[in-house]
Amino acid sequence: MSEQLIIPWDLDGTLEDDFFVPEYIVDMAQVVLTHYDLKASNLEVVTTKADKGGLIWKMDTDKGPFSLKILHRRPGRSQFSLGAQEYLVKEKNARVPPLFKTKTGENYVEMGGKLWFVAEWIEPLHQVANDLEGAKLLCHALGEFHQLSKGYVPPKGSENPTRLFRWPKSYEKVMKKCAWFRRIATVYPEMPASKAILTHVDMFEEQARVALEQLKQSSYYDLVARGNTAWGLVHQDYGWSNGQMGPNGMWIIDLDGVAYDLPIRDLRKLITGQMDDLGVWDVTWMKGMIEAYHEANPIEDELFEILLIDMSLPNEFYKNVKDMVYEPTVFMDNELETLCTRIAETDQTKWPAIEELKQWKGVLSK
Repeated sequence: MSEQLIIPWDLDGTLEDDFFVPEYIVDMAQVVLTHYDLKASNLEVVTTKADKGGLIWKMDTDKGPFSLKILHRRPGRSQFSLGAQEYLVKEKNARVPPLFKTKTGENYVEMGGKLWFVAEWIEPLHQVANDLEGAKLLCHALGEFHQLSKGYVPPKGSENPTRLFRWPKSYEKVMKKCAWFRRIATVYPEMPASKAILTHVDMFEEQARVALEQLKQSSYYDLVARGNTAWGLVHQDYGWSNGQMGPNGMWIIDLDGVAYDLPIRDLRKLITGQMDDLGVWDVTWMKGMIEAYHEANPIEDELFEILLIDMSLPNEFYKNVKDMVYEPTVFMDNELETLCTRIAETDQTKWPAIEELKQWKGVLSK
């Protein structure tokens, strides 16, 4: 009889209990734990990715608190991230949770078509303040992470996720999707968000076109030619919840999405997301965040130029509108209309901020 595969248990988003776990997965957890020299008790569900088949428990054991985690990605992809976690702890003494090996010395157990692993539960951890000083702590920790991740070589047999060479295609995708948004909004003129999308999409499409041209004319191709290990890893989902203050400083957690890339993609996401939250592109915040990062992982001039180009892409518009292509009649509601209008208003403050950063670049490199 073949082993039961773990499948997502909330694909349609209708599950009301965020902490529900199917019984067969609970049973699998008990089998997985037999591979570890631990006496575990009191497994507490911390978070689930019920739409993808992922899960984290916190558990008490005879050797202290640990986490038990199911990685929702393909096994080969998960091998890459677990190898990175081990490399950062063993080779670089980074503040990321150490893996706890199985009885046979492995980093994981494969069951149900997924990789499961146990790691130390770091405590106490707490989120830093959602202010500029907190943002500086986050950015400095991110710079440290990027610096320490250089040189990582994945285990044999794992996938090799790299986004290093995909920037032009990702920019092209934003342009292409803007054309899709325009067509969909034209087809559904009765939907509340259609007018707002049609009002602003030309501007954002042009921003994407200009950003792509700037990228092609920049030092991007020379930079990526240095290769994966020279640049190291990006976290891809870094923010206030995944960078937290703990024993001896800032810790970085939830590394299952790490991939090779130019490191400033993480920094750009952090900055543009914060500017969106503030509702205005605040140059004082931006400079403070960049300087804190630069202290831990110096940003060369050519890379700084790429950071500014990536900021000029209509990232927040694209991120918030892209899902409309799946269910236009559901997604294009009054909430999206308000969101599009707010993003367009915030965007007006972006360009003076980017121009000021261009003038400031020389100060950073001194």
